[in-house]
Amino acid sequence: MKHLMQMDHIGYAVHDIGQTAEPYLKGGWTLSEVFDEKVQNARIAFLTKPGMMKIELVAPLEDKSPVDHVLEVQGVAPYHICYVVEDIMRAVEDLFEEGFRPLFLPVPSVAMENRKICYLYHIDVGTIELVSKE
Repeated sequence: MKHLMQMDHIGYAVHDIGQTAEPYLKGGWTLSEVFDEKVQNARIAFLTKPGMMKIELVAPLEDKSPVDHVLEVQGVAPYHICYVVEDIMRAVEDLFEEGFRPLFLPVPSVAMENRKICYLYHIDVGTIELVSKE
């Protein structure tokens, strides 16, 4: 996993962003704008607090959202770690050689300032997300 630079966030599958965010907000966290990611069929928002890892809350946007499967299997839970990479296509290719399988090709993400993202899965690692640095 030589291309994995720095962690950007931990992603949580949630049923309702506001409901999951509420205890964090009481603890001094800040909730970002909620983004509708049509390509991912998900609603996304970020929780931030100085000195803490950013948390991404991912909820289904419509029926048959990819996050529905995670919620069915695990319930509300963390399900991926996102890493920032310099060259997302190169990182996907190299990780493929290491046994990771992309769940879709890199696409721009509104929630990530239109930087490209890609989810990959490895049987021994689980799901990771890559986001391009620029």
